[in-house]
Amino acid sequence: MTLKQLEAFYWAATCSSFAMAAERVHLSVSSLSKRIAELEASLGQPLFDRSGRQAALTEAGQRLLPQAGALLQQADALRQDIGGGSGLRGPCRIGVGELTALTWLPHWVAAIGQLHPALVVSVQVDIGEVLAERLDRGELDVAVIAGRSRRGALRCTPLAQATFRWCAAPALAARLRRLDAAALRTQPLVSLPAGSGITPIVDEWLEQAGAQAERRLVCNHWGGIVGLLAQGLGVGLLPTGWAMALQQRGMLRELRSPVPLGALDYALHSRRDDLRPLVPQLRALAKATADYAVVGSAF
Repeated sequence: MTLKQLEAFYWAATCSSFAMAAERVHLSVSSLSKRIAELEASLGQPLFDRSGRQAALTEAGQRLLPQAGALLQQADALRQDIGGGSGLRGPCRIGVGELTALTWLPHWVAAIGQLHPALVVSVQVDIGEVLAERLDRGELDVAVIAGRSRRGALRCTPLAQATFRWCAAPALAARLRRLDAAALRTQPLVSLPAGSGITPIVDEWLEQAGAQAERRLVCNHWGGIVGLLAQGLGVGLLPTGWAMALQQRGMLRELRSPVPLGALDYALHSRRDDLRPLVPQLRALAKATADYAVVGSAF
């Protein structure tokens, strides 16, 4: 029995497929299967039931899984300790939404590279539900998602809040003066699609203001929303940092509202069964750098 065999088994047991597990450990599927077969031979019993469409853990495999994870965790800690503080190494797969990508993501990645220069970081930008699914399947190490996931296999660590302000082009803002039910009867609401992280914030504001968004101009990209608002095509909300920066440039103006806007809580999500030192390291660096008031280079 070797650590490489245990590593192959662990990821095959916790990823959605042998192909994904093989990608995790930089092997072909056949090489991964060979290592698992060697481990099964050394233990004298099968670890996977391969009779169905997808391999499932046997009773022996279920007993081995937590022990294999603990051994791999100890091995990673030992490498880091004996390695003289050179940091972690290997692949590091991060998932974020667009708002995180356009604000503090560069600071997070820079902090990871400074402490762990041997890590090979890759970033996936997508909507929260897709990121949670990919994390659950073992395709990501961690993901920054708005709110808490309903998936019991995922652990959530609060990071930071994003706050927002209503905005419009200067000429339009001068005519409206403030955003209320009357303003929305004359102007389209420029926003992300329904189901995005800001949907509950907008819905709550509409309810408290007694307003209806009779016309909507939907865009699935924050940068696109900025362009539509700057063109005077409607009213919408933007992250506070962007709103202030664009107001200073004269591109947009904040709209006062009799009803305050809510905030959006973001959390770092990881798998509960992922015991590698990589995860708490990424968690600590995310908590240290998360800031949705940062204005990214795109703005």
